[in-house]
Amino acid sequence: MSAVRGSRRACVAALCAWLVAVAGQEAQTAPPGAVAIAGDVKHALVVDAEALRAYPADAQVSFRAERQINGQPQQGSVVKGVRLIALLEQAGLAARDRNDWRRTVVVAIARDGYRAVFSWPELSNTAGGAQAMVGYERDGAPLADGPLVVLAPADTRTGPRHVKLLQRIEVRILRD
Repeated sequence: MSAVRGSRRACVAALCAWLVAVAGQEAQTAPPGAVAIAGDVKHALVVDAEALRAYPADAQVSFRAERQINGQPQQGSVVKGVRLIALLEQAGLAARDRNDWRRTVVVAIARDGYRAVFSWPELSNTAGGAQAMVGYERDGAPLADGPLVVLAPADTRTGPRHVKLLQRIEVRILRD
């Protein structure tokens, strides 16, 4: 059990060190209204809402955002987007060995520097990860909280991984 804890600690320490290093770097940025997907990928991408609308139906996802005000259920709105894993698979993981996907983190970064982290195994191998999306419209209209957002609708608390004003998605393989 202590070996597992040590392995987890090492992984968390590596992730924290990488996040600090990335925070000070000038990374590829996308023009306003678009998101850049870069890092340990085969093909860096820049996509906007129009490009996302053109994705095939199996990559598209929508969910009804439900909420309550003063304990009273309110009519939900429908948010549409593209599965985050579909975008990542299009960019392709620049893996050096067949297990690199297990050590890969995906960081969604907003224009104001806010970050949310996903693991590649979570996105590709869990029902909740399959729902993570880059959203581009709400109720048929552009989003009020930025042209593109990252949402994780299956999270118990969706706020911490709701990235408004999405600017880029960094993919990193954590190596020793």
